[in-house]
Amino acid sequence: MLPKGLLKEYWRPLSMAIRSLDMAVMLAAGLLAAIYKFKTTALPSQYYTALAAGVLLLPVMFSFFSIYSSMRTKGFLNHVFDLCQAVCFLGLVLAGLAFITKSGEAYSREWFLIWMFTTLVLLVFYRGSLLLFLRYMRQHGMNERRIVIVGAGELGAKLASTVQQALWTGFRIVSFLDDHPEHAVCHPERSRGISISGIPVIQTPEDLNTWLTEQGIDEIWLALPLRAESRVKAILYELRHSTINTRFVLDIFGLDLFNHSITDIAGFPVLNISSTPMLGVNRLIKAVEDRLLALLILTAISPLLLVIAAAVKLTSPGPVFFKQKRLGRSGHVINVYKFRTMYQHKEDGNQVTQATAGDKRITPLGKFLRRSSLDELPQFINVLQGRMSIVGPRPHALVHNEQYKDAVHAYMQRHRVKPGITGWAQVNGWRGETDTLVKMQKRIEYDLFYINNWSLGFDLKIIFLTLFRGFVNRNAY
Repeated sequence: MLPKGLLKEYWRPLSMAIRSLDMAVMLAAGLLAAIYKFKTTALPSQYYTALAAGVLLLPVMFSFFSIYSSMRTKGFLNHVFDLCQAVCFLGLVLAGLAFITKSGEAYSREWFLIWMFTTLVLLVFYRGSLLLFLRYMRQHGMNERRIVIVGAGELGAKLASTVQQALWTGFRIVSFLDDHPEHAVCHPERSRGISISGIPVIQTPEDLNTWLTEQGIDEIWLALPLRAESRVKAILYELRHSTINTRFVLDIFGLDLFNHSITDIAGFPVLNISSTPMLGVNRLIKAVEDRLLALLILTAISPLLLVIAAAVKLTSPGPVFFKQKRLGRSGHVINVYKFRTMYQHKEDGNQVTQATAGDKRITPLGKFLRRSSLDELPQFINVLQGRMSIVGPRPHALVHNEQYKDAVHAYMQRHRVKPGITGWAQVNGWRGETDTLVKMQKRIEYDLFYINNWSLGFDLKIIFLTLFRGFVNRNAY
């Protein structure tokens, strides 16, 4: 049997080994594709240049898709899905490089597709096998981390419950330590003493450092309320000579958090309670993604735009485009473009009436454009201008922002990022008329989930789902 905790001592060299193995797999896949296509590995020099580019770009692209984050925190299917996205994106980058350098004609397209497909299959197979092997080890008590939680209150109980639902992560809660076990969030059992979810709650030992060593504890987690500052300092002082991993679990569940994280400002650790995710490199990645895709899409659909524009102009009097005032990022007002789908009319004052089923203001052509979402296509111009994103929360009318900002919790947080043509809410069916508060709450819930969990891979997933769910929808009218 392997010693407990064997792999954790060698995680850094293992991480480097996995990266190297990923690169070797991609190289091997390219050579296998050559054998299949050309019956030889004696390829022209440009093929080896392509192989070198793919192998060197692989760890960079994989980092964007969190492929190298700890496997302890991922499910198997999630890991495989991320891997598929990363390989597909890497293929697009390599194809883009061939296009930019005008060298695409020098390569066999069949070889390239076989190379990418073989790379994906081999990576999924070996990394999936590795993940399942590690999970098996942890479920059977190997390569585990023995944890004690200081604090048997609600925070500690919630933490333990979460960890117990994912035992394959390798974290095993040995016991709770509490200065007052009788006050734990549980009831004492005569035969088993005090426990929480089967985990014993014991009095904090006087010599904590020695006790942790004797019990073979790997980590100690402090799950104490923020008001217990003096107790936290006392425990840290007791452990000043210990090399055990110590973690402080912040009691922040009662706070309104938005994209929270820990950062460092001038040497001071700071908890970001409300922060935008689109900063630094992330903002650059998002901008490049939007501009590049918008340019490609507008080029591809330009004939369709001309046909729709002519149809709008010929079927009803009025302008081709309808400009709507909407809030952009940070609450700045922008003009959002759409094909006009209604007969020209005037609202009373600043009132904005949402379109409803059977709305007589909508033209026959407009009804089709709304059903198929073709009326939204001019918004790719907004994306090219930098005012919108392809993926993001859908922009609402200004008067609706005023109406819902106090009625829906955290409503205005959606304006921390640029509004989008499509979004996580839309591909999950929350689009169209929001005639009830519940509908708006669900839409905002999905919007905020997207912002909190943004990644390049998440954007590509939403774009992919939009092709099947986002264009035609029963709620679009």
